[in-house]
Amino acid sequence: MNKILLIIQREYLTRVKKKSFIVMTLLGPILISGMMIVPIWLATRDHEEKQKIEVVDDSYLFRDSIPQNKNLKFVYTEKSLDYTQDNFFKTDFTAILYIPSNILSGGGTVKIFYKEPPGIATEEYIKSGIEEMIYNFKLQKYNVDLSTLKNAQTSINLVTEKISANGTTEKTSTTTQMGVGFILGILIYMFIFLYGAQVMRGVIEEKTNRIVEVIISSVRPFELMMGKIVGVALVGLTQFLLWLVLTISIYTVSQNMLFSTIKTEAFQKEQIKEEVFKKGTNLDVARLDKPGKHGIKAYEALETFSSIDFTSIVLCFLFYFLAGYLMYSALFAAIGAAVDSETDVQQFMLPITIPLVLSFVIAQAIVKEPNSTLAFWFSIIPLTSPVIMMVRLPFGVPVLDLTLSMIFLVLGFIFTTWLASRIYRTGILMYGKKVSYRELWKWIFYK
Repeated sequence: MNKILLIIQREYLTRVKKKSFIVMTLLGPILISGMMIVPIWLATRDHEEKQKIEVVDDSYLFRDSIPQNKNLKFVYTEKSLDYTQDNFFKTDFTAILYIPSNILSGGGTVKIFYKEPPGIATEEYIKSGIEEMIYNFKLQKYNVDLSTLKNAQTSINLVTEKISANGTTEKTSTTTQMGVGFILGILIYMFIFLYGAQVMRGVIEEKTNRIVEVIISSVRPFELMMGKIVGVALVGLTQFLLWLVLTISIYTVSQNMLFSTIKTEAFQKEQIKEEVFKKGTNLDVARLDKPGKHGIKAYEALETFSSIDFTSIVLCFLFYFLAGYLMYSALFAAIGAAVDSETDVQQFMLPITIPLVLSFVIAQAIVKEPNSTLAFWFSIIPLTSPVIMMVRLPFGVPVLDLTLSMIFLVLGFIFTTWLASRIYRTGILMYGKKVSYRELWKWIFYK
């Protein structure tokens, strides 16, 4: 036992003192916080470029009719398309919008000529605006009352709330749960591969340098393998805990600095809603659609994070990271012992990478039905459960599913460790021989 502790200590201290470990420990939380904060922050900003578009309307149906906004200004001209194109660069227009004469019959194509790409948002705005106007023209042609039709159109605000056994409700967001699940799945995948590959490279390096021959004279192969695996696991656990503390700190500070104004707008919106409820629908509620509405939506999305039980998720993440890592790293160590150099690794990596890659493919279906039969079975299979269970956890997982998944993952770790140790004890001192799967199978059953 003392020998294993010495190996663990050496592996741990050697790796945490590396510059790469320190740099990634500092950069990781910044990147993770950025993935959560930046998209919401961008949603609150008005970052669209102002554009002035010259409109050549050969149909004469859209003159002064295409709706403008603060970023888009349409200027209609009587000149031909050829003339406007020839003189385009002599003007301050950013684009030319051409509407053909046969647009109503569906035979014409609307075109945008530009100096700089107008952006997908501008293209969609123009496309939807013209389509809606054509729709209205055709309704008028068939004597359909537009005001009646518009009054019949109703938009609703759909909110999901989870009801607990004691009757209390809690607002949730499927989009937020999906995002958190995918981020957790990516982190598990990254940690398993990153630290599992470190174990494999360490074994190959010691085997190539013949250092292992000296080490094996003092410790048993199994002790050496377990010391390496546990030592690197502690490195990963240390980095994860530092990431957790730093990410929470950065996220909290950023939230307080960037969203203080949005919180005020959201509070004002709730007050207006209360006024509408008390005084009736005669109250002018246009204030709800003021320029800060996107910021309010961003803050409301941010609020849904509170509906996720992050305490349970962090604890489960620690378990699935450690158990999943220990299971996969034993296989990585076995591969490292079976080959003489990293160039020979690829033939044995495929069976290990397939389950993890498959987990991501299946996760796309599981986020749509997190409690389906497919989700249950892939949460039970040890090779896929670390990623799949992380994707499911933000949605809430039944206790039975979680318990079975943990039990089978521990059993999977015990089995793979036994399997890897049988390969490791033989392969660690094997040199100059190209190993096949058939040879590995023989090593497993050597006495």
